[in-house]
Amino acid sequence: MIEGFATLAGTERYAGRHSKALEAGHFRTYSDFMLSSVGLGTYLGDPDEDTDTRSYEAARLCLTSGVNVIDSAINYRAQRSERVIGRLLKDLIAKNLIRRDEVFISTKGGFIPFDSDYPKDSYRHIAEYYIQPGIISERELIQGCHAMTSKYLENQLELSFKNLDVQTIDLYYLHNPEIQLEALSEEDFYSALRKAFEFLEGKVTQGKIKMYGTATWNGYRVPKETQGYLSLAKILETAVQAGGEGHHLKAVQLPYNLGMPEALANQNQSWKGESVSAIEFARRAGLLVFTSASLLQGRLAQRLPDKIRSLFPNCSTHAACALQFVRSTPGITTALVGMKLLDHVAENLAVSEVSPLSKEQFFELFIPHS
Repeated sequence: MIEGFATLAGTERYAGRHSKALEAGHFRTYSDFMLSSVGLGTYLGDPDEDTDTRSYEAARLCLTSGVNVIDSAINYRAQRSERVIGRLLKDLIAKNLIRRDEVFISTKGGFIPFDSDYPKDSYRHIAEYYIQPGIISERELIQGCHAMTSKYLENQLELSFKNLDVQTIDLYYLHNPEIQLEALSEEDFYSALRKAFEFLEGKVTQGKIKMYGTATWNGYRVPKETQGYLSLAKILETAVQAGGEGHHLKAVQLPYNLGMPEALANQNQSWKGESVSAIEFARRAGLLVFTSASLLQGRLAQRLPDKIRSLFPNCSTHAACALQFVRSTPGITTALVGMKLLDHVAENLAVSEVSPLSKEQFFELFIPHS
């Protein structure tokens, strides 16, 4: 199994091999890493050999063309997404095309994964592989698809290590924890979350993961009164309870794009009594922010209004314009994009050699003035 974590020296070395993108501001330095502003997402696709092959080739082109952020989850394509990444990392490292310390790897646990394909009877699969062996109980299974107990997360993390063929993971997310609020009271939810964070703090201490975070869909962008709303202030407070002031909750993932701007537009979070957006809260708190659905699952790559395209004169495609919006948003670390066709990789990565908008340019273009 592949050893080591992503490091600042390693990620800087990687960025140095892509000098034009580096000069254009595609790579950004954080305390422990230099990360690409566009990253590889691995969510979409069927659980079949053809998708495996296309995903492998697209990911290979990404990793050799200036993308050093890879995001997955154990349930994506019935564990096949993680396994493709694992094979690719092993192949590229063996050929000295990349090193482990140059690549930032994240994955997630929470949804019950299938194994290689989608069974006709999903509950039977869950019962056979998770409930009967005692990994989770009926009571701990939320909405028939989700769990985040320590015993379950231990099982999932070990499976992810095996799938990815690595001994360590840079960032491990709790995957859509807000689903638990469909069955738990707020008090019970944050109690369960604290126990999950305590487990993850233990994995940091053991040297198994570098940091952890929460990957959400609705939690951070919906109004406060909505079921499933998550308070970033309470999330951080829970992390402090689990790991002290030196806790290792360092990142959030949320959907954000031109068609779904709520994470920036909705002032639904509270920072020291001030109403701010989720992205602004995370920026002030020093959290890494990774965006899912950066192209709205490909729809924004097909057609943007001419008025929007005109705001990005240096971007030659719809996809590049959409990515430029996300990667230029103050507080965003990396825009994650699913890529399975080589043409799409080339199209999406063209933006890496275009300088992002400055903070002043971004707010001038996209934030209404009173």
